[in-house]
Amino acid sequence: MRLLVVEDEKKIAGFILKGLKEEGYAVDHAENGHDALSMAAVYAYDLIITDIIMPGIDGFELVRQLREMSFQAPIMMLSAKDQIDDKIIGLDAGADDYLAKPFAFNELLARIRALLRRKSDYKEKLTVADLIMEPDKHTVTRAGRHIELTPKEYALLEFLLRNQNRVVTRTSIIEHVWDMHFDSDTNLVDVFMSYLRKKIEPKAATRLIHSVRGVGYILKEEV
Repeated sequence: MRLLVVEDEKKIAGFILKGLKEEGYAVDHAENGHDALSMAAVYAYDLIITDIIMPGIDGFELVRQLREMSFQAPIMMLSAKDQIDDKIIGLDAGADDYLAKPFAFNELLARIRALLRRKSDYKEKLTVADLIMEPDKHTVTRAGRHIELTPKEYALLEFLLRNQNRVVTRTSIIEHVWDMHFDSDTNLVDVFMSYLRKKIEPKAATRLIHSVRGVGYILKEEV
C-alpha cells in the first residue's frame, strides 16, 4: 500500500512517516497542497492523509480539488481543530475521515486500516494455494506454518496477492511498494523477490511466484 502524507510541520510529518514506514507502508511526503496535487496526478496512492492548515492550498481545498480530479482513494484529514463545523466542512469536501491532533499513533493506524477496508478490492483474508495473509492481523502462514517477513517483504507479498493471476510489472511494483525516492535503476525489486521466494517457497512447497521474462512477475497456483 502506498500512502501520501501532506503535512507542513516537519516534526509531525517525520513522526507519521517513520511510524507508517515501520508498519510496511510505502509513504511519500508533500509539504503543501500544490505538491500534493502534482504527486497525486502521477502516483497511484491507496490513501492520502492531509493536514488542514497549510500555506497556499489548505486541506479543505486540497480535498475538493482531488475529488474534482476523480481521485477515488480514501482521504483522512488531520487537524489541531476539533470543531464540529470543521469536521463537517472536511467531510462535505470529500474527506472520508477526520482525526484531531494530538492523536495516538495506534488510533491513526486503526483508522487507516478501516478506510482501506472500504476499498472495493479489499479482502480480510488473501489466499493462494495454502498461503494465507490476514492484513488486519499482519500475519502470513503457509500450510499452517507462520512466516516471518520484513515490512518490505510483507508489502511486496500483499501487492502480489491483491493482483494474483495477473502479471505485475517491475514499474507497478515500485509504484505501490516503494516510495518516490526509490532508485528504479537498481535490481532491488528482483533481490526482494528472491528473499520472499525463499521464505514462502521452501524446498518441498509448490512454487507460487513466477517470473515473466522482460516484464515482471505473477503470483498464481500451478495446476
